[in-house]
Amino acid sequence: MKYSKAEFIFPEELLRIIQEYVQGELIYIPKPKAAHLKWGEKTRSKSVVSARNAEIQSLFRNGVSIRELADRYFLSCESIKKIIYKKN
Repeated sequence: MKYSKAEFIFPEELLRIIQEYVQGELIYIPKPKAAHLKWGEKTRSKSVVSARNAEIQSLFRNGVSIRELADRYFLSCESIKKIIYKKN
């Protein structure tokens, strides 16, 4: 989050109205909900994890054990179980 001076951003009239409510304090103005990205959309993390999970499910269906998958993917057995038994 970066700091910006209100006097350089807001029109004078709006700044006066805001000053009726707050003066000399930092305030956070959130993005509109429509501008929010879901987890992984910006960095492709979601698609990478989804591909990895699909691979884990496929390997399990082909006989690879939960313990072996946990060791191979550096995850706990419980995490592997969650991936394998997740309902789509």
